[in-house]
Amino acid sequence: MQTLVKSATKTHAITTEGRFTIIGEAINPTGRKRLAQALYEHDLDYVRSLARNQAAAGADLIDVNVGVPDLSEVTLLAEAVEAVAAEVDLPLCIDTASPRALEAALAVAPGRPLVNSVTGEEASLESVLPLVKEHDVPVIGLTMDDDGIPGDPES
Repeated sequence: MQTLVKSATKTHAITTEGRFTIIGEAINPTGRKRLAQALYEHDLDYVRSLARNQAAAGADLIDVNVGVPDLSEVTLLAEAVEAVAAEVDLPLCIDTASPRALEAALAVAPGRPLVNSVTGEEASLESVLPLVKEHDVPVIGLTMDDDGIPGDPES
């Protein structure tokens, strides 16, 4: 099985056989004070530098997450996606819990990004899956529903 993700000019196959896929996760402000501060200051040069560093270190995809309190994630995620896509020629992984931010980011993302993530929660399925279908993009599915994370694999 394989899933294809694309940048403007490159294609990467995520497969169940062979080499694993490396997703650079440095553009995520959770626990990263310097990045959170850069986002508050609208310092997209710092975001671009994180993307460059991850590409140089061998990432196959670059995850873009800008979720910090008191900022418009709808606007900022789209801007960060554009900035990263202009900086590195790798497929993107758009990481947000906000359907509105996801919609804005998908509208400007080149190629075929990966969406991180959708859960089995009813609200997530109802809001994210139509966007995924409309943009024909793959998703990372989390094994979690309205009852939380199952206690065993069969649940």
